[in-house]
Amino acid sequence: MAAAVGLSQKVRHFSTSLVRPASKLVQPPIQVYGLEGRYATALYSAASKQKKLDQTEKELSRVSALIRDPKLSGVVMNPHIKGTVKQKVVNDALVKEKLSPITVNFVNVLAENGRLRYTPGVISAFGKIMSAYRGEVLCSVTTAQPLDDASLTELKTALNGFLAKGEILKLEVKTDPSILGGMIVSIGDKYVDMSTKSKVQKLTKIMKEAV
Repeated sequence: MAAAVGLSQKVRHFSTSLVRPASKLVQPPIQVYGLEGRYATALYSAASKQKKLDQTEKELSRVSALIRDPKLSGVVMNPHIKGTVKQKVVNDALVKEKLSPITVNFVNVLAENGRLRYTPGVISAFGKIMSAYRGEVLCSVTTAQPLDDASLTELKTALNGFLAKGEILKLEVKTDPSILGGMIVSIGDKYVDMSTKSKVQKLTKIMKEAV
C-alpha cells in the first residue's frame, strides 16, 4: 500500500513540477489502469497544461524507436546495470534527439524510479488516452481469413453505426486461423465473440452437460 502511495505521489509530482503554480492533475478522457496508466495519466496532465499534447505524442514515437534500438534496449532492460548508468545513457540519447523538456523529464522520472522497462507500456497507454482525446474509438476485428475489400467496407459501415456523433472509428483487422470462421469484435468496452471456434466450444459443453 505504501509503495502504491509513493508511486502516486511521484507521478503527481512529475505532472505538477513542470507547471507553476502547481495544480491538480488534468483528468484524461478515459481511465487507463495499472502502473503504466498512472504514468501515462501524469504525462497527459503535464502535456495538457503546457498545450503540448500533439508534440508529446509525436516525440513519444521517437522515444519508442530509441527504446527498440538493440544497443539502447540492451542497457535499459538489463537488470544488472545500475539505474544511474541507465538514466545517463537514456538522457544522453534523448538530448541528442533534441526532444522537448517535458518528454526528457518524463523519461528521466521513469529512470529515477527504476521503471524504464515499462516505457513501451506507458507509451501505449498514452496513445490510448490520445485516441480518446481525438474522439477515436478503438476497434479490433479478428477473422479466420483476410477480408476482401467489399467485406471490409461492409464491416466498417456496420461498426460506424455503433458510434456516437463526433466519434471516429480506428479499426485494426487481424487474422487468426485458429478461430475457424466467423469473427471476434472488440469495440470500445464491448467484446463479442462470433467465431466458429466459440460456437463449437459452446455446443461441446452443452452436449457434455446433457450426457
